[in-house]
Amino acid sequence: MCKEDYNNPQRYMVDHPNNNIPPHIAALVGRGHIHNQCHPLGIINTKIKEYFTLEEDKGGPHFEFFLGEDPIVTTTQCFDDLRITADHPGRSPSDTYYVTDKTLLRTHTSAHQSQHLRDGHESFLCAGDVYRRDEIDASHYPAFHQLEGVKLFPPEQVGTAIGKEWLDGPECKMISEDLKATLEGLMDHLFGPVEKRWNSDYFPFTEPSFECEILYRGEWLEVLGCGVIHTEVMDIAGQSHRRGWAFGLGLERLAMILFGIPDIRLFWTDDKRFIKQFSVGKITKFKSYSKYPPCYKDISFWLPDNPDNYVENEFFESVRGIAGDLVEKIDLTDEFTNPKTKKISKCYRITYRSMDRNLTDDEINTLQKQVRDRSTFLGCEVR
Repeated sequence: MCKEDYNNPQRYMVDHPNNNIPPHIAALVGRGHIHNQCHPLGIINTKIKEYFTLEEDKGGPHFEFFLGEDPIVTTTQCFDDLRITADHPGRSPSDTYYVTDKTLLRTHTSAHQSQHLRDGHESFLCAGDVYRRDEIDASHYPAFHQLEGVKLFPPEQVGTAIGKEWLDGPECKMISEDLKATLEGLMDHLFGPVEKRWNSDYFPFTEPSFECEILYRGEWLEVLGCGVIHTEVMDIAGQSHRRGWAFGLGLERLAMILFGIPDIRLFWTDDKRFIKQFSVGKITKFKSYSKYPPCYKDISFWLPDNPDNYVENEFFESVRGIAGDLVEKIDLTDEFTNPKTKKISKCYRITYRSMDRNLTDDEINTLQKQVRDRSTFLGCEVR
């Protein structure tokens, strides 16, 4: 199926008891910003491809590029193939958009890794839109874009050791050093020569795992996660005799830093004041334009008698489902427990702000009433 077919909302909102994809999320799929070479996301994507092409010209491996793959994947692809256990919170419906009990909107581009390995691809990049239920603020959005990179090494270079013997051996160290050198070069290509530092991390699908930070404009910034592909992941992919590395990065994260874009919602706007600032192949600083005034509304409610039945992401999702991108952020401003009843109260401040117009009091009051009504539906008692 070509990417143009993916923007049919009915494809994601099937009649299934496990389906939790609301219309405002289905409407985001297939928008294609990553394909637009005049959009910040498309520019960053092209810059990364450019780096790996230049490395190939210097004698490095050829990286195949996969773009526009089906955003619906199976739980096996997204989780099981990557050693993400059944009890991992990332598999919860409060974090993930499910189409059916066995299919979902991918939460990372790593969901395609094992299939490409099974198909015999040695070095490749995957880029695309991914989806997660998350908090609401200037740097979080339920749809965003990732790029995944994988490189395998010839068997005669790395052997087939496993366990502690492998992790402590020179071959694993060599792969780790090659990974870090490659990504340090990528950071210099994107940001110019910058100071980097590496921290140990944990991901189920890599061992050892690392996090890269760069010193940019006087501030240390986390830019990506990576590691040596876990030997069990290689086994699952039918490549038990191979070893290699993988990395993943968020394109919005990099674009917000490089272009100076302050609000992640801007990547999804059709406002010409935003779009006309960018052109093919150029990283130019975003010039802020007048922001429309915000409107603040508070909502307080008692949690259900069993607080475990309250999932904060469900509340965030319900607000976004009502107000869409008019919600700039939601802050928890107060929380307390009644000493007699032991019931828990939470108070949130919702900041409403349009990217392209003034909001009216009547409009916001109508939205806030719907938010209050929906909170009751979630089992909360509005105060």
